[in-house]
Amino acid sequence: MEIVLGLLIIAVGAFCQSSCYVPINKIKQWSWESYWIVQGVFAWLVFPFLGALLAVPEGRSLFEIYAANPTDALWSMFFGVLWGVGGLTFGLSMRYLGVALGQSIALGTCAGLGTILTPIFTGNTGDLTTPVIVGVIVTLLGIAIIGYAGSLKSASLSEEEKKEAVKDFNFTKGIIVALLAGFMSACFSIGLGFGESLCFAESADIYKTLPATFMVTLGGFITNAIYCFYQNSKNHTWADYGKSSLYVNNILFCALAGVLWYSQFFGLSLGKGFLTDSPVLLTFSWCILMSLNVTFSNVWGIILKEWKGCTSKTITVLVVGLIVLIISSFLPQLLK
Repeated sequence: MEIVLGLLIIAVGAFCQSSCYVPINKIKQWSWESYWIVQGVFAWLVFPFLGALLAVPEGRSLFEIYAANPTDALWSMFFGVLWGVGGLTFGLSMRYLGVALGQSIALGTCAGLGTILTPIFTGNTGDLTTPVIVGVIVTLLGIAIIGYAGSLKSASLSEEEKKEAVKDFNFTKGIIVALLAGFMSACFSIGLGFGESLCFAESADIYKTLPATFMVTLGGFITNAIYCFYQNSKNHTWADYGKSSLYVNNILFCALAGVLWYSQFFGLSLGKGFLTDSPVLLTFSWCILMSLNVTFSNVWGIILKEWKGCTSKTITVLVVGLIVLIISSFLPQLLK
């Protein structure tokens, strides 16, 4: 039951993350760079900091953890900076492919590489057991099937239908950007791996990864802030921040998007706390989160009518890919 509960918690976090772009559509009269960095303040600073505080016992300080392990903290932040590049290109992948296909390709690549590279970079290659590797392969197979569904969609729809579903739809450009986004986004998992020491021994298991999460998101915020402020200067959009009449609406929806996005890693931490009796699932938990993100993002893609007008063959291939992803989430536990 603890394993089931842990997986359910991760699933809830994944659903929240897959929903985080819905509030962004409610933001008014701000350029992309302006609302992106404002929601980032909540997603990468405010809520991760509040989450990290849950791992601090009474009478102790969060900064004691970082001061005691400065090298690990800096490595976590460094990989967060690299992950920030993935976050920027992640948004472009959805611009060119839509929420469903864009998240599917980017998060699928992130799932496989994050699971494989984290033990390699942190020197824990023994965690890469056969069940874990098989799970990653099946996950990538599911992503490949969904990618094939995307190519069928591209081939079957007219240019007008593509633009109606996704305004800037461009399959070739989108695939390239999504693969780059997935590769760089995998650095988040590596950053968490380097941050395993960033916790108090007496912290509850469900909160132990939250201080490391804050270090990674802090690094990502730095990357995004530099790029967004550069775009503000280039596009002369600094005036967005002075539109005080929009503050209530825009900051509210930015905050909502931020908390939904952060929920995936808060849920990952809580979920892993219930998976401690299964080392295989602990290692594979990153892949589980990303697979579920892909699954729920395609649910939103259907709701937002991004697959409207596709042939029955395309929809069938998409459903098969989603089923494979769902199977991959618990397959390693069955094989151990």
